Amino acid sequence: MLTINGEQVLAIDSDAHAIESEETWSYLEPSEERFRPRLVGDDKHPDQQYWVLHDKVVGFRFPSLTAKELEQLSMRTGRDMNTSPEARELARVDLRLEHMDQAGIDLQVLHNTLWIEQVTNRPEAERALCRSYNRWLADTWERGKGRLRWSCMPPTLSIPEAIEEVRWCKEHGTAAICLRPLEGDRHLTDSYFYPLYEEAQRLDLPIAVHIANGNPTNVDLVRHSLFWRFRVPTVASCYAYLLSDVPERFPRLRVGFIEAGAQWLVWVLQGVARVRSLPTESMPELEGVPRSPDTPERARSSVSQLLSRKRVWVTCEYEDHLPYLLPYTGEDNLIIGTDYGHTDPFSNVRALNEFVARKDISDRVKKKIVRDNAQAFYGL
Repeated sequence: MLTINGEQVLAIDSDAHAIESEETWSYLEPSEERFRPRLVGDDKHPDQQYWVLHDKVVGFRFPSLTAKELEQLSMRTGRDMNTSPEARELARVDLRLEHMDQAGIDLQVLHNTLWIEQVTNRPEAERALCRSYNRWLADTWERGKGRLRWSCMPPTLSIPEAIEEVRWCKEHGTAAICLRPLEGDRHLTDSYFYPLYEEAQRLDLPIAVHIANGNPTNVDLVRHSLFWRFRVPTVASCYAYLLSDVPERFPRLRVGFIEAGAQWLVWVLQGVARVRSLPTESMPELEGVPRSPDTPERARSSVSQLLSRKRVWVTCEYEDHLPYLLPYTGEDNLIIGTDYGHTDPFSNVRALNEFVARKDISDRVKKKIVRDNAQAFYGL
């Protein structure tokens, strides 16, 4: 637990990671072995490894840094990224739990690493890999004594099989269904996904839209920029979702946008409000949004209800400018994570610790973001 003004508060890491290993694919059926990804090294860069499937490099694999390299990287960036390979790859769940205890974290929600890009366009291969990954994390959940919840990977190339898979995952510790902002040639408001959304709300499972990009053409176009490749599609998908009728079609569906930070929310929420306040597109939930800047306080008040009315949550970073954000986002739909196991500019094992030490936000808001809001989104 974390201490907030002398009170012990349950701490939920809403964005931690599982780093796939050879063990991840040990759940493949004998008939599925032909789909087993191979982990291949780079002679010129011994810290780099790649997953290979169908003779192609697929997905994503972080550099395998040594303990000394991680310590140096943490000192250079001012962000703690020190994790052991056994903990981040879940080979030693006991070490992962010990590290969580040291950071005051009671529960982590684990998201994948490999599927940040499309892994395969073959339905039978996707089904096999998702099934093996999900069973790996289901076993991890059991060994983690309920402290390691996870988002499951549905084989979305076949929605009936995706629905069958998430039903199994619901019974084995999953806390969310993970989707990418772009899934192949489809966006998340495509009616193709409606049966999955119907099942998600029936099962009381949220959709976790983690930064990623499942459209190979788009990925290749912007491969020069990680920000453009992964974070921009996430922000755009949030904007499109808020403008869509999906929240009204599925009135119990919860959707979260994970690891893109929250600084962009003011821009997105104001944009949605402007569009929906047009006379030809008025929406009941946005009545009262002014059509001019004459009453900014009323505008902010109305905009601040958008996330809660649409049942959308967003992970903020521990450094995000919350005094500026909160009047627009409200207090109930921001959550926070560490990005445990990764080494990118948004990773910090002690993110929650640094967040609760801030002096510019109230204790009430801190408790909501580290505990209450995460419980509400993930149904914990």
